[in-house]
Amino acid sequence: MGRDVAAVAITKEDRRRYREKVRRCLEALAAMLRDGRFEDDRASIGMEVELNLVDENGLPAMLNAAVLESIADPGAWATELAQFNIEINLPPGSLAGKALAMLEQRIRDNLNHADGRARTVGAELMMIGILPTLRESDVSEATLSANPRYRLLNEQVLAARGENLPLEIEGVELLRTSSDCIAPEAACTSVQFHLQVGPGDFAASWNAAQAIAGVQVALGANSPYLFGRELWRETRLPLFEQSTDTRSEELKAQGVRPRVWFGERWIDSAYDLFEENSRYFSALLPMCEDEEPVEALARGEIPELAEMALHNGTIYRWNRPVYAVVDGRPHLRVENRVLPAGPTVADIMANAAFYYGLVRALAEEERPIWERMSFAAAADNARRGARFGLDARVYWPGTGEVPVTGLVLEHLLPLAVTGLDRWGVDTVVRDRLLGIIEQRCVTGRNGATWQVETVRAASAAGADRAEALRLMTRRYVEHMHTNAPVHTWPVGEG
Repeated sequence: MGRDVAAVAITKEDRRRYREKVRRCLEALAAMLRDGRFEDDRASIGMEVELNLVDENGLPAMLNAAVLESIADPGAWATELAQFNIEINLPPGSLAGKALAMLEQRIRDNLNHADGRARTVGAELMMIGILPTLRESDVSEATLSANPRYRLLNEQVLAARGENLPLEIEGVELLRTSSDCIAPEAACTSVQFHLQVGPGDFAASWNAAQAIAGVQVALGANSPYLFGRELWRETRLPLFEQSTDTRSEELKAQGVRPRVWFGERWIDSAYDLFEENSRYFSALLPMCEDEEPVEALARGEIPELAEMALHNGTIYRWNRPVYAVVDGRPHLRVENRVLPAGPTVADIMANAAFYYGLVRALAEEERPIWERMSFAAAADNARRGARFGLDARVYWPGTGEVPVTGLVLEHLLPLAVTGLDRWGVDTVVRDRLLGIIEQRCVTGRNGATWQVETVRAASAAGADRAEALRLMTRRYVEHMHTNAPVHTWPVGEG
């Protein structure tokens, strides 16, 4: 969840001053890392889940303000970019024992309560990567949420680019269109896994998360449709990249980095990522606070590093570094952003168990994966996983290019077991959640394949594409509430 900002007019002086403040934040961060000023608690995790709002027909419901007012829990629930989005933030906690099972129940309880409140104002909650019934007319400046942050961000992205945002995604079918605002980004609804780590463990955890991103997205793909077309199995990735791209065609040709970015190298420290952000990306929201970070540190205080944190929030790495101060104590987190929301809470928790277990195991290997695998291979795996889902072939050291399902079953699931054991996860909880990942690979069904199979079944029965998508959306919502993992969902019923 990004930091809220007020509606303001941005001047040239604002940009100069902001750049200088970011540099001083980096100076303070370097000193804090050098002097060991950080909290060092590896076992803390957190989660954010973005959701869509739909009406009784499965179409987007532009009602997030009314829904949030009805839920009346601003500590947990917040707006997202468009009026058909909301987000829940779960507090940090441990992985040990039955914590993942308790977190699963907590999420279900929260979602059930929120869905009940949403229904009182004519909406329902839906966890999915991209709402299948979304139309181009549903993503415009008029449908952005009222939060001034989103209006200002929209203005700055369009001003930086100087022209409309082209959208071109070639998958099973072809989408070619453009937008005069960033609202298409709102179609991307994700689940974000947070892993708090000590500074000494950050680089290994981030590198491990990057190495497995392609496998993650292949297993969890849940976004095959956009604006009525069947595209990639996880269309969120190219859509997010294109809908926030501040680069003109000329800047792309010059090698300017995109703001939605996989990255280009393995790292040695969290500082590497924050420094790259400052060096490669101009400010979108150049707003300064009164705090002088270096002076605050000299007084023995812990600086908020507000300008660095705000800048970091406008650069959308698939694994993003996060600096935060909680109760006066600074910490670092890896924010894993590659996965879509849904299909069920059980599926989300299975994805979480696989991620947290595998990152722990890979980060602690004697010969790390990033010493045996090029960064380019990891980036290529991410695009293959997003495009082909469970049918993807990915590269892995020692095996070469292999089907992603075979890699998971033969090599990665055992590593995830090892990692979860090191976290102290209860074996019954571990086996249930990783069993869901195993069965996705065995059955060849995740959220994306279920959606495609169900739409094709409805089309074969005589429905046109729009009606098939609407029928599938309604069935999806019904199955979502059962919490039965998506690999068990029937196809073609109703």
